[in-house]
Amino acid sequence: MLIVKNTGEVKLEAPISVKALAERMKYSGVIAALLDGKLIDVRDEVVSGQIEFVTLDHPVAPQVYRHTMSHIMAQAVMRIFGENRVLLGIGPVIENGFYYDFEIVDGRIVEEDLPRIEEEMRKIIEEDLTIERFTMKRDEAIQFMKSRGQKYKVELLSEMQEETVTFYKQGEFVDLCRGPHLPSTGMVKHFKLLSLSGAYWRGDERNPMLQRIYGTAFANENELNRYIEMIEEAKRRDHRKLGPALGIFFIDHENAPGMPIFTPAGTIILRELMDFSRELHLASGYQEVMTPLVMSEKLWRMSGHWDHYKENMYFTSKEDQNFAIKPMNCPGHILIYKSRPVSYRDLPIRYFEFGRVHRYERSGVLHGLLRVRSFTQDDAHIFCRIDQIEKEIVGIIRLIERIYAQFGFEYSVELSTMPENHMGDVETWNMATESLKNALDSIKLPYTIKEGEGAFYGPKIDFHVKDSIGRTWQCATVQLDFLMPQRFDLYYVDSDGSQVRPVMIHTAKYGSLERFLGILIEHFAGAFPTWLAPTQVVVLPISDRHTHYAEKIVEKFSNSGVRIKLDARHETLSYRVREAQTMKIPYMFIVGDREMNENKVSVRTRKGTDLGPKHVDQVLSIIVEEIKTRSLKNLLEG
Repeated sequence: MLIVKNTGEVKLEAPISVKALAERMKYSGVIAALLDGKLIDVRDEVVSGQIEFVTLDHPVAPQVYRHTMSHIMAQAVMRIFGENRVLLGIGPVIENGFYYDFEIVDGRIVEEDLPRIEEEMRKIIEEDLTIERFTMKRDEAIQFMKSRGQKYKVELLSEMQEETVTFYKQGEFVDLCRGPHLPSTGMVKHFKLLSLSGAYWRGDERNPMLQRIYGTAFANENELNRYIEMIEEAKRRDHRKLGPALGIFFIDHENAPGMPIFTPAGTIILRELMDFSRELHLASGYQEVMTPLVMSEKLWRMSGHWDHYKENMYFTSKEDQNFAIKPMNCPGHILIYKSRPVSYRDLPIRYFEFGRVHRYERSGVLHGLLRVRSFTQDDAHIFCRIDQIEKEIVGIIRLIERIYAQFGFEYSVELSTMPENHMGDVETWNMATESLKNALDSIKLPYTIKEGEGAFYGPKIDFHVKDSIGRTWQCATVQLDFLMPQRFDLYYVDSDGSQVRPVMIHTAKYGSLERFLGILIEHFAGAFPTWLAPTQVVVLPISDRHTHYAEKIVEKFSNSGVRIKLDARHETLSYRVREAQTMKIPYMFIVGDREMNENKVSVRTRKGTDLGPKHVDQVLSIIVEEIKTRSLKNLLEG
């Protein structure tokens, strides 16, 4: 029996293609289907199960039409540069778009070529070419691709285990591909090529550098235009430009590649973030600790990082002893746990640390503050009994919710299960995964499951925050670990005097301070709420005779903990106001004769709003309250 979600049940005597089934049931516009939740091609045959037809307005439809658009783009590139000169890499769908990697023999694609490629893509769409699927035996496919000079496809085929592989053909263009794809090239017309970059073949810097063209496509023009507007807004908010422009951080690519350097202004923001996190952790029963940056190689062998993470670590040797710069803080917290006897009455034990870690990332993937080699985690580890797991996980989630609410973030949750490269037995993994599910279900928190994407030592819950322009970022993580306590022989003394293995929970709420700051810069477009702003107020005397009064205001506000500065330069007032707005300082106090005589300040905001004259004590009280409550709002505007 085949249950068709869109229309009802149907009995089949023999397998039938999705396309033929849709025609038989008079269901139009079908581009793919979901069979028992798995996306399949319109050319695939079905006979039983639960099927749902996918049309262009279905939530999973972009996976199909963007995949097809990557083939249309590759076909256009081959038409422009010549079939014999274009070596094809891969062309997958990615979030909100697609890309394809190319090598141009004796040539290169440049940015100026993108409009030409777009124009040729439009021609291919207008031709409305039928997209056909066919199969070959793998050995036959290798010879086929060799005959076409496609060495990268030959390499992929040589490593495949399947005896039969699939190809898709549209006009003269043929590509090795699993699909699914649209029935024809004319079914989606709204696309845009976004950028051109370099990319190592298969992400390995030892391989040739190919050229990658990124693009996007949508089912209708309005959606495409909204996305392009969002892309332009994202460029305006890019923390890699805003951060240095606002004097928050910079990266010296020659002397410390991938390792951000924070100025006094940036350090203020990081300190505020740490103070906020510290307050919440201490109030929730955590104890702050500090562990070494460099520890013995044998510790990392014992933890499993040597076998599972060595390629991402930095090493050093002294006095015939090998050391590693820590990529994670957990082994240090384990050493603290082992440093004294632990009773069941002591559990749970909650440690947290603002721990500096170093991880090697290939230069090609470094990205401002979002992908770095040196960063600080607000890292915490809980050691508890099995019967305490659910309560502790719920407590962590509530703490994460409190932190994200402070910044106005909405979030989504993912549960990641056992990866292929894992430590420990399947039974332990199943128990750990079930514990996380129970905790999430107990508070009715929606989540999606990411199969095979857990940490090598345990399953995890990841939190993805949504910023002010709709992008999502992975931040907090909660990882349940039954294996580290085994490897380090951790135990506590139970009520009957027996030694029992504790459970370990790894968690970070910001994820990393650097990454979280990069997200905040883009979320707020550099205009931080007052409590985070490096300079919260600037005082602008109109002339020299008002400077003494301005200095008294600076002193008064500074004594109340407000980060305030005086700008009495011999520049025009309008110039100084514009500069303060450019630096996104929340408040400007303009003082002249009237303000000096009435003990007031004329208040302006960085948005350009003129709030008029206000009494100094009134303004001070409101701004101090705004900072104390860590408000997201400008309280002076009411």
